[in-house]
Amino acid sequence: MKLKIMTFNLRIHVESDGDNAWPNRTEAVAKTIRKHDPGIIGIQEGLHGMLTDLEPLLPEYAWVGEGREGGTDGEHVAIFYKKGEWEVVETGNFSLSEKPEQLGVKSWNTSHARMCTWAVLRSAAGNRIAMFNTHLDHESEEAKLKGMALIRERMRDLRTRTGLPVILTGDFNAVPEHDVVTGLEREGYLNAYSVFRETDREVGGTVHHFRGGESGETIDYIFLTPEWRLHTVVIDRERYEGRYPSDHYPVVAEVTLREERGG
Repeated sequence: MKLKIMTFNLRIHVESDGDNAWPNRTEAVAKTIRKHDPGIIGIQEGLHGMLTDLEPLLPEYAWVGEGREGGTDGEHVAIFYKKGEWEVVETGNFSLSEKPEQLGVKSWNTSHARMCTWAVLRSAAGNRIAMFNTHLDHESEEAKLKGMALIRERMRDLRTRTGLPVILTGDFNAVPEHDVVTGLEREGYLNAYSVFRETDREVGGTVHHFRGGESGETIDYIFLTPEWRLHTVVIDRERYEGRYPSDHYPVVAEVTLREERGG
């Protein structure tokens, strides 16, 4: 089973962004997604209205997820998936807090309520996989570390319960040397950027604040459990009709399962 996975921080609608505010970028975001044609996408900073703006432009996709304040309120870490290729078997959300079953809770000195959305998806051929998507805090080191520890625990629990291969996407607000990244690697998760290491290429930055270029911090990630074979990774630094779709670059990985799994 071949699959393209994308992680994409959309940058919330902020009027002070001027020409780069969301209404001026909506079509560019849709064009970016259509260009890469991923089967599954982890979205960060998607307000509910932004996600519904994309629906008529991307009719082949559906999505799941709640806002971080609950329901449609606040930023979503939604999971988009191609309706003709996947169906949702099970889905849920949890806050990155001491009360994970309650969205909107802030813990560990976090600047904002943070959360994770997950889904078990079944392909048209009957293969099942699990997808987790998150956006870690940008200020509190405690929140980053404990938030990722909770995500890792939830992924372990799901794998114990189902045995499914897992994908984790997100804006970790952490560079590759940070413990939230290296901790996943130590646990056996495959960092998609390992493709760059094999060819001695520099990964470069994934956040650019609408300025473009390859410098800056690498903070957007795709991680995979060992059942996946990683083929290619692309950081899309292109403009679309002269405009960057977001202040983050989307990251796209092509993968296959090492062994087919039904269910």
